[in-house]
Amino acid sequence: MDMNKHAKVALLAGLTLAVVVVVAALPPIPQWQSYHDFADQRGWGGLPNTLDVVSNLAFILVAAAGLGRLLGAARRPAFAAPRDAIPYRVFFAALGAVGCASAWYHLAPDDGRLLWDRLAMVAVFMAWVAAQFNERLGPRVGAVMLPVLLLIGTAAVVYWGVTEARGHGDLRPYGVVHLYPMVLVPLLLWLYPSRYTRGGDALVVLALYLAALAAEQLDARIYTLTGIVSGHTLKHLIGAAAALWVLHSLNRRRARPATRPGHGQEAAKDDGFPR
Repeated sequence: MDMNKHAKVALLAGLTLAVVVVVAALPPIPQWQSYHDFADQRGWGGLPNTLDVVSNLAFILVAAAGLGRLLGAARRPAFAAPRDAIPYRVFFAALGAVGCASAWYHLAPDDGRLLWDRLAMVAVFMAWVAAQFNERLGPRVGAVMLPVLLLIGTAAVVYWGVTEARGHGDLRPYGVVHLYPMVLVPLLLWLYPSRYTRGGDALVVLALYLAALAAEQLDARIYTLTGIVSGHTLKHLIGAAAALWVLHSLNRRRARPATRPGHGQEAAKDDGFPR
């Protein structure tokens, strides 16, 4: 995009500030307790809410595959610099935590267990967003953004948990860290070329995650329609598919050759928009 670096930073900062101001102007949003009333409550073999529990194995399997590829001695994904792998190690480690925390939550859904589920989920979101910053704005920015984003995500969930325990729960910060990346990441793709090929795979990941959220909202309808599987179970499976696509992208992409200043945009065009 034909925009100087200061204008790009101003656009990102301005949009982020606008989102924070708008959300801050909203009244507090408590956790509605009907959220815990999932459509498929069938238990098999003494295991309550069986499919919602067992479907979390998909997260654990993808996490194990991802960490195995990143930490294994052979066939590791190629990175332009060793520290480029760090956000993805956090991503897959947190994904494994999601599988465990979500399974534990679905055994007996309540706010207390949901807190741990969300702590793991925001770590996954923030690590992936930090990877996008790292690959588009450079390793120095990535090294800062990873701990900052993890701290912001954790604080948002803890804030919700504390306010909920005090009887005036507020999901607004969690809503921002959960949903704002859906806007922020495409904007990053538009503004900055990636140091790697297959930049558009980030949009596939977002599309799959949006599909997972849609399945969650249609939990009871999908269960009524199929009589076999609920929307929430599908959410887990589609969410795991999104994480699997992250691994697929890592395995297939290549680092771009280093370019002279002023030639980054041209070098980034070999796989088209999004870069």
